[in-house]
Amino acid sequence: MTRYALRGLSLAVGLGLWQLLTSLNVDVWLRFSQFPTVTDVARAFTDRLSGPDYWTDLTDSLTRILTGFLLATVLGVATGVLVARSRLAEDLLGPLLEVVRPIPAIALVPVAILLFPSNEQGIVFITFTAAYFPVLVSTRHAVRALTPVWEEAVRTMGGGRWRILGSVVLPGALPGIFGGLSVGIGVSWICVISAEMISGQYGVGYRTWQDYTVVDYPGVFVGMVTIGVLGWLTSTGVELLGRRLTHWLPRTSYVPGGRPPRRVRGAGALTPAGPGTKENVPHDQLV
Repeated sequence: MTRYALRGLSLAVGLGLWQLLTSLNVDVWLRFSQFPTVTDVARAFTDRLSGPDYWTDLTDSLTRILTGFLLATVLGVATGVLVARSRLAEDLLGPLLEVVRPIPAIALVPVAILLFPSNEQGIVFITFTAAYFPVLVSTRHAVRALTPVWEEAVRTMGGGRWRILGSVVLPGALPGIFGGLSVGIGVSWICVISAEMISGQYGVGYRTWQDYTVVDYPGVFVGMVTIGVLGWLTSTGVELLGRRLTHWLPRTSYVPGGRPPRRVRGAGALTPAGPGTKENVPHDQLV
């Protein structure tokens, strides 16, 4: 509860500082007098919630981000495993992927406009490209880092290629894969908002840009806050799913400095408080 209280306090301090600087029109190099106040943004946000356009934009942006991200997840994991496990695939696909990977996804907007018959498909393509390469790279490194002993053990017990893939490769690479997914979902939000600003018709990014063109700065900040909240919710969802699927991994907990370790009854030394470890068992029981 203390940690949640501190997080809420930091958010409240940030909002209070924003309100103070903008209401006093502070101009010390940074021009806070040009910013809307927190109350202005809250009033504009309330007005948007009562209209249909806000929910239409929200639905369109979420549909685009989830479609592109799910495609990137499936194809990125599949390609990463294939490149990491097959020399032929690495030789055929590796050079092409490494040439395309440094290109920013937002720079592919002209390509998407020329390639796809509708802006909707082009925006999904941009979102897919943004998440695809982080997932691909993280999967490839995670698969290559697996201990060969695990695969040899499955082969010794008669397991084939698909058994190794389902029992060793994918479970062992899951922590690395979800690391790439966490990065990919954040990059996807950046690119989908930018693509909506350039070529979209609906969406949070499109509406934010339209508010900027008509000098509706409270509306611009409504869009920014919406993007931040949506990004936080989707990133948290990916993280929780990753923890759920990798529940078998050992978890480390933060122990504040200065807190003495717990003395285990029957043991002759001070030991950490983590359950289920050898350090918590008396020495005579470890023999």
